[in-house]
Amino acid sequence: MPDHLNLLTDVEGVAVGHSTDLALGSGVTAIIFDEPAVASGTVLGGAPGGRDTALLDPAMTVDTVDGFVLSGGSAFGLDAAGGVQAGLREIGRGLQVGDVRVPIVPQAILFDLINGGNKDWGLHSPYRDLGYASFKAAGKGPFALGTVGAGTGATTATVKGGLGSACAVSSRGYKIAAIVAVNALGSATIGDGPHFWAAPFEENGEFGGLGIPQTIDSRLRLKGTNITATTIGAVVTDAQLAKAEAHRLSISAHDGFARALLSTHLPLDGDTVFAASTNKHARDDMQSFMELCHLAAVVMARAIARGVYEATALPIEGGQPAWRDRFAKP
Repeated sequence: MPDHLNLLTDVEGVAVGHSTDLALGSGVTAIIFDEPAVASGTVLGGAPGGRDTALLDPAMTVDTVDGFVLSGGSAFGLDAAGGVQAGLREIGRGLQVGDVRVPIVPQAILFDLINGGNKDWGLHSPYRDLGYASFKAAGKGPFALGTVGAGTGATTATVKGGLGSACAVSSRGYKIAAIVAVNALGSATIGDGPHFWAAPFEENGEFGGLGIPQTIDSRLRLKGTNITATTIGAVVTDAQLAKAEAHRLSISAHDGFARALLSTHLPLDGDTVFAASTNKHARDDMQSFMELCHLAAVVMARAIARGVYEATALPIEGGQPAWRDRFAKP
């Protein structure tokens, strides 16, 4: 396996798995840690949905999690964490409480209920099963980007959204990576053209190498003022962090939203970022932590652009065209 995949799985001790239902127009992404990871998170969107997000507050007692779940399905999608939790329980993972283990898997959801997919699932939603399937699919190597997992049904104001990831290495050698499902009310692209707001941070042509246009169109573009959205993601590092530091890292990663999306953190967005440390490498100085906060914003911005760049249109009637449909050269 290559040393650098430019993915979340570049961080040692992290696995990622997707479950994707193209007919449903939705899916689930599971992020699984080999060992409990110190974690926190921040919700800055005005219309969030989540499970076990309150425990991520630095003031709360539990410091570590076994994984994170990103899912479509809006409130119905919250069943997905139960499926991931079931998979973790099968292998004996979880917080020890007496003679019982309780897997800790905070979840964030995005709204993809009116994207053209078939949501007539009957009495019970499929998200618990999708969550379990994403856990079973989790691996430490390459994983797909674009219209997969939690990014399956994602949309933006201009082109199809998707699942993105990116990685960076700090000057001290610490790895930090982001994963994100881009389902924004705003746009990842500038005006009506192909250029990405995240272009100044691009590495190695990872989302087309187009640079920035000669003029910038910053007019507001929204996919519908009566449509909720939500971009959800996580940043993970192998540098040792305290829970309060993980919380600060999640706030910095939201800066990546602001660099890659116009607009973001709106009243009908539920924008949420989790942050975690696998604690593989000791770290105790402020300078290295400030660099990680800087890189959290950068990798998140890059991951957002990659998610949109790699997306493909859903094979359903009325599905939103992808960036590749509109701008890729024949």
